[in-house]
Amino acid sequence: MRGNPYLPALAKIVKTRRETPDTATFRLEIEGSGGLEFTPGQFIEVSAFGYGEAPFSISSSPLERSYVEVTVRRVGNVTRALFNMGEGGVVGVRGPFGRGWPIEEMKGQNLLMIGGGIGIAPLRPLIEYVIAHRNSFGDVILLYGARTPKDIVYKEELERWREHIDVRLTVDVGDETWRGRTGVVTVLLDDVEVDPRETYSVQCGPPIMIYFVTRRLVEMGFTDDRILFSLERLMKCGMGFCGHCMIGGKYVCRDGPVFKYSEVKGLLEPALVR
Repeated sequence: MRGNPYLPALAKIVKTRRETPDTATFRLEIEGSGGLEFTPGQFIEVSAFGYGEAPFSISSSPLERSYVEVTVRRVGNVTRALFNMGEGGVVGVRGPFGRGWPIEEMKGQNLLMIGGGIGIAPLRPLIEYVIAHRNSFGDVILLYGARTPKDIVYKEELERWREHIDVRLTVDVGDETWRGRTGVVTVLLDDVEVDPRETYSVQCGPPIMIYFVTRRLVEMGFTDDRILFSLERLMKCGMGFCGHCMIGGKYVCRDGPVFKYSEVKGLLEPALVR
């Protein structure tokens, strides 16, 4: 998408899919555009006119140019407005912005992907890219944790992804239908056997999850430059103006949201546990 990055392009909500009781994926078609080129891990700014603007990670495949998708949890004015509009609603879109996953650097390596809750959204484009270019990567493992079975996002995709990569799930609290693992996502690392020298770890989820997962990866022998995460949950304005996302002089929205641990080591912990 071209043009002034400060002026939103109009986009129509052409499809909505409820993922969980409070989360939905919105498919947007940008008017007068030949599609949106982006790197998995980047984000866009979405305007609900009259309510405000908010940054959302792009959750659709980078190979699909005719539309863009965002997966949204209903938590504020902008997200509530999106849910109320539904299909046919018109929003504003700016972007893409930020730095995505270093795909070229990760080619030829194993991947250990770790997502928590709606934090799997920035991983979805990367997973779709990896599956489409499966021969360019080694072993690929996805560890995903949600609060309850009802809070699992992308249920249909998870089943499809199992045909191409190793998918392992856990929930904090199970119900009468759940037959899988129970516990926070770090319990899944107990059964993971990878060579940290030939593996990149990528993760996104609640800040406290990133904190404990990163500690565990270091214990497993991962070097700081092979631990990557998206800190998109720390973004506010998305343009580096408000300063809320600053970590030691780095703006999450402008310098990230994807970072290597080596780039923010020593600065990360206070931001994640504050």
